[in-house]
Amino acid sequence: MRKIEGKVKYGIMAYAVIASLFHLYSVFANIHSLFLRSAHLMFLLPLAFLLYPATKNSPQDRIPWYDWVLAFLAALPGLYILVDFNWVISRVWSVTPLKPIEKVLGILFIILIIEATRRAVSKVLAILAGLFVIYPLIAANLPGFLKGGSASLWELVETMYLTTEGVFSIPVGVSASFVIHFLILAAFLEITGIGDYFMKLVILIAGKKKGGPAKVAALSSSVFGMLSGSAVANVYGTGSFTIPMMKKVGFPPALAGAVEAVASSGGQIMPPIMGAGAFIMASLLGISYLTVVKAAIIPAFLYYFGVYVIIHFISERDNLGVVPDEVIPPKEEVIKKLYLLSPLVVLIYALTVKTPTYAAVIALGVTILVSFLSKDTRLSPWDFIVALSEGAKRAIVVAIACAAAGMVIGAMNLTGFGFKLVGAITSLSAGIGFVALVLVAIICVIMGMGLPTTAAYVIVAAISVPVLTQLGFLPLPSHFFVFYYAILSNITYPVALAVYAAASLANADPKEIGINAVKLGIMAFITPFLFAYNPALLLHGAATKIIISALLASLGTVLLGAGIAGYFKSRLDRPKRVLFLAAGFALLIATAVFGIL
Repeated sequence: MRKIEGKVKYGIMAYAVIASLFHLYSVFANIHSLFLRSAHLMFLLPLAFLLYPATKNSPQDRIPWYDWVLAFLAALPGLYILVDFNWVISRVWSVTPLKPIEKVLGILFIILIIEATRRAVSKVLAILAGLFVIYPLIAANLPGFLKGGSASLWELVETMYLTTEGVFSIPVGVSASFVIHFLILAAFLEITGIGDYFMKLVILIAGKKKGGPAKVAALSSSVFGMLSGSAVANVYGTGSFTIPMMKKVGFPPALAGAVEAVASSGGQIMPPIMGAGAFIMASLLGISYLTVVKAAIIPAFLYYFGVYVIIHFISERDNLGVVPDEVIPPKEEVIKKLYLLSPLVVLIYALTVKTPTYAAVIALGVTILVSFLSKDTRLSPWDFIVALSEGAKRAIVVAIACAAAGMVIGAMNLTGFGFKLVGAITSLSAGIGFVALVLVAIICVIMGMGLPTTAAYVIVAAISVPVLTQLGFLPLPSHFFVFYYAILSNITYPVALAVYAAASLANADPKEIGINAVKLGIMAFITPFLFAYNPALLLHGAATKIIISALLASLGTVLLGAGIAGYFKSRLDRPKRVLFLAAGFALLIATAVFGIL
């Protein structure tokens, strides 16, 4: 992202503030879904060209003239829909011919979204979106498996631009209706210092335990990841503090980097503020966001409990040090400011009685009120401007990724190619559920290597969830399985962005960090298979079954962690390690089987 100063910086901030205020206003206004989605991209698409340079060699501290032109053009497609909205919603899809201006703006819209995706999100997603946009135009002439239903250029433009089946489909709808409000909330939580307070709280709780810095990294990253929504941003945010401290007390650099990479990657499955994919999941399934949040509780616990257990055993085995005394905050100071956690408590409660958007706005109000209880956290007028601006800027990548994913899904629906992919997965799995899960996991990790989590989840879910449900898996576990594995690409070598970020801070070999990350995050790779077979781990079913399943999985996690670390009260020789590993896997398999019974 460009670092711009002067009048241009303040102009962009003002535009971003207006974008955030509009979205906050939309919570209380009765706005048509297409109108809101169009306005969402009308605000955010131009910001992509102003803040993200075309290439590494493009100006980083100023905006060249051509990006001003692109930003202006990027606002026009959405603006046209807003200005002539009554006409747009009254026209009949595939019947009413496109106006010349709609043809021009539609083509322009598609091209600009692909370019914005290349700049701000991912080159791979941009290429994928470009290929899928071209595919309907040539599908009828392609051989074999690639042959599909065709569409004319104007049918394609109409679908992508003037309906809710293309760019403005569910992903962008979720980005406009839910995600941006939580990103604004997260920006306010950070600027009030609530994230820093939680770090102090975690240091006070875990800092004096063996391997304290690593335990602090695991616990604090769960919350920072929830606020940032990005594994890489989380690594740099908390890792710049925790990784040097881990190395200082004896952690090998590769292990220190792995701890931070794994801990930072789990933020998107951490309730109550989960990744954008969780909101999309709720919309696709037609369930409340609260249901998704509750379903995430045990998987999130197993993720971080698995990391914590292995860190604990390694720390005991190698007698690794604690957080230095000078870093431990005074207990009285931390207890005195427990009220700073009230916005998260209010958010959790509000989610039980209000929609996610209302809950986010209520929590935002509480955050602002709480900030005035101390001069250290009190928000100034400038803080309000910065937080509102930052919230909109954070939404850019999510909105554009959702727009590109919508183009891919729209093209698949136009041509029927999605059904072919469903058939291919079904054929390769031979109708065996476990094989299908493995195939879907591999597809998710591969897609996640080049795409942001949200786009990877949306695209893979479209082609894999129908297969999984046909094979007997419930819809919620199927969607959660895809979402979970899309996140794990952050720590899956060779294209593991969180691993490379941690390597730059730890001065260690990314390959070594990647190997350690898989060991530390072993439960992250196993848990999706457990809840696919045992939905009780997603709080589905009788309370007794949920409790027994959680206990079995937790005990299996402890035994597996001991086997991986080679320690349980004392060092384990090889036969004992094998025994612990076998016992751990046996309990985890029993957890899955218990779900089938």
